[in-house]
Amino acid sequence: MKNQGHIPVIRRISNPPNPFHSNWVDWIDSPPPAKLEVYHEHVKSILTRVDSPDIGGRWSLNPYRGCQHSCAYCYARPFHQYLDWGAGTDFERKIVVKMNAAEKLRETLCKKGWRKESIGFSGITDCYQPLEAHYEITKQCLEACLDFKNPVVVITKGALVVRDIELLVRLQEATGKVGVGISIAFADDEMSKRLEPGTPRPSTRFRALEKLSEAGIPTTVGIAPIIPGLNDDQIVEILERAHAAGARKAFKIMLRLPAEVKDIFLPKLGEQFPLRYERVINNVKNLRGGKLYTSEFGKRMKGEGEKWDVIEALFDLTCKKLGMNVREMQKESAPETRAQLGLF
Repeated sequence: MKNQGHIPVIRRISNPPNPFHSNWVDWIDSPPPAKLEVYHEHVKSILTRVDSPDIGGRWSLNPYRGCQHSCAYCYARPFHQYLDWGAGTDFERKIVVKMNAAEKLRETLCKKGWRKESIGFSGITDCYQPLEAHYEITKQCLEACLDFKNPVVVITKGALVVRDIELLVRLQEATGKVGVGISIAFADDEMSKRLEPGTPRPSTRFRALEKLSEAGIPTTVGIAPIIPGLNDDQIVEILERAHAAGARKAFKIMLRLPAEVKDIFLPKLGEQFPLRYERVINNVKNLRGGKLYTSEFGKRMKGEGEKWDVIEALFDLTCKKLGMNVREMQKESAPETRAQLGLF
């Protein structure tokens, strides 16, 4: 990997201890401002096989490592520690660009054994984070999928996805299996800014949903994560606004706090929402059987107990009223799969 430069930003360094380090060094006084560091990487392969039964779909493509969206609750933060970096500010400010991603994707798509299975963009970091505007790695990979008529599903918080509407329309026409899901955890722009400061505001993401839908691209809204005691009262508004923007499917994911994520999320929650801090913590534990997190497949993306039943009922009844998730409601309850999220 090669360091390509430093762009100063006003942001303090803050990383929880890396469990792979035998010792930890902290600043005696205030830390210096963190800077955006961009690294180039040439990978040996670009597709990751997904074995999680919670997600569905077999293949995931991540053009970047790390994410400028800076969501305090992001479950992917600990992956940055495998690069010997931190899960906090490092995850947000040390971004790796996989320069040869499209080339490696084409190598896979042209293999005789490839069966044109759906590819999920992304999974670990956002494929439409701000650096994509310059590097266009995601766009290059979508162009490769178009050339090989391979179906795709995009899950993003980035409104930059509208740049590629024409490309996605052509992919939809070629495969009949394209979907875009936009994650919107808050209906309120100001609340969003406090916990996901690097993302486009929810109002911008709703407009992106509308543009995609108007172009004929199947769209989904994801209420992810649901933070009980903070945004669960916004479920109805998010679904109604998404439906008005053309989305005909929706999914939800309960707040996940694995490993060092809790060490980043909890202080940020206390800083930004001090009056709701205890309420949120108690609600999370109530929905997790007394714990802040469970890593068990089938349980880690949802809650349990009466309060979660109320959340699920509110979500399902609102979807039914709006005519969303119609096909899924005709089946017995099943885990949300990437195929469902992608509307095919």
